[in-house]
Amino acid sequence: MDVDIVEESQQGGSGQSPRRPIIVPVDDAHPFDLEGYIANYTDRTAIDRLIHIVTICPSIATEAFQLCVQHIHQSRDPTLYQALLTAYEQTSSALDMPLPNPLDLAQLDTKWMDEIIAKNQAERTKLEVELKTYSNNMIKESIRMAHRDLGDFYRSTGDYATSLKHYTKSREFCTTSQHVLDMCLSILELMIEQRNYSHLTTYVFKADAALDSAASAAASSSNTSGDLAMATTAAGAAKKKGTLGSGSSAERDTYQSKLDLASALSYLGQANYEKAAQCFLKLGPAKDFGDWVGKLIAPGDIAIFGTLCALASFSRSAIKSRVLENSVFGAYIEQEPYIRELIEAYMNSNFKTVLELLSRYSTRHYVDIHLCPHVHDLTNLIRNWAVVLYFQPFATIKLERMSAAFGWTVEEVEQQVVALIQSGAIQARVDSQNKILQAKKTDYRAELFARTIKAGKSMQATNRKLLLRMRLQQAELVIKPPKGSAHHNALTDFLQSGGD
Repeated sequence: MDVDIVEESQQGGSGQSPRRPIIVPVDDAHPFDLEGYIANYTDRTAIDRLIHIVTICPSIATEAFQLCVQHIHQSRDPTLYQALLTAYEQTSSALDMPLPNPLDLAQLDTKWMDEIIAKNQAERTKLEVELKTYSNNMIKESIRMAHRDLGDFYRSTGDYATSLKHYTKSREFCTTSQHVLDMCLSILELMIEQRNYSHLTTYVFKADAALDSAASAAASSSNTSGDLAMATTAAGAAKKKGTLGSGSSAERDTYQSKLDLASALSYLGQANYEKAAQCFLKLGPAKDFGDWVGKLIAPGDIAIFGTLCALASFSRSAIKSRVLENSVFGAYIEQEPYIRELIEAYMNSNFKTVLELLSRYSTRHYVDIHLCPHVHDLTNLIRNWAVVLYFQPFATIKLERMSAAFGWTVEEVEQQVVALIQSGAIQARVDSQNKILQAKKTDYRAELFARTIKAGKSMQATNRKLLLRMRLQQAELVIKPPKGSAHHNALTDFLQSGGD
């Protein structure tokens, strides 16, 4: 098995990289184009991904360090440079051959840093004064916008806690469903940047409710006859089409697509791969995501996430109908050509190619900040499914043949099938002496007879109880003990218990 087994630490919702990073190679066997990859992202996500790459890819850490400094100069958060230095120094100290001095590679422009700090201070003072003025004048809409602007400001400067505080505070001053929807989307963006997956679902539900209300309001306002029933029907029809909200159809598509993407990332972050695959596969075209493309995620990421989750949890028939025959998702697959090759190899039972592709592009999977904690588990699930599917048609098969089909040694095949037998995924046993995997023989006729006899005995017992109850009721009519007597109480209890 040439798929690397690496130790991964848990990643919390702080938006920072794991403290004990994994190490992945970048070489001819594991190609990775850093510049081409990072060109798909902008703003904070590009910086977070470069810091992550510095942490897990020592062979390209110096190049990633230089690129990251360039992106930091385009941001409004000079403290990111310290996070980058910390990640670089940790990677350097973990290697036998230390990396070059980071100060020799690229340094933060102190003049730029002083200017940004002064600019941030001035803007923060201005926004806080505006909020105070609007609060004194009790102008709800202006207060809401002031909190929104402060949330955007603190988010751009890296103060996520204060940013979330202002976003949630603006909820008190929202007067329309559109305002609530905008507030929820801002919080969803913030939580995706933080990788706070557990709380994404909460705000997706709130945004869905706001979207429904906005659709109903839009339908009511457009109904010139004032027929409320027709407005409700129009809102329901819009919901079925996935085009909720106010404004043009394109805007409503954008809102719904963003909420679906947030749900998919939430399920992925919580290792619910089947639901994550379902959400990724029903996403609309990339244009529907608006400014989220590049700012939070790239189309190629959606292809990788959806395909790996589907291969790890779906049956072959589901993969064919929901992945290969999905024209919208096919457009995402075109962003990562090897993904189609991976799916076709899996569907054609060419599992050796499947595992080789997973190993070859494992570096591409690990460098993704959302997918990294799940690559090992997804690879194991896909490998286990492949072994189960390969063995299904056989009553017996030699382990040597399986080793040739998967590219493993006989010992590795035996270890893998034993683990699957112990977990119950395969109903078989291993002949260790002759190196043969034998399926457990099931006598279906005997099973049928056993189930029939058991059902017959159950029916007999039920009928016997019913007959006894009928006889006792008849006896009670003929010989009825006095009420309150011991015989009467015993008979009553017996009848109430059903004759058991």
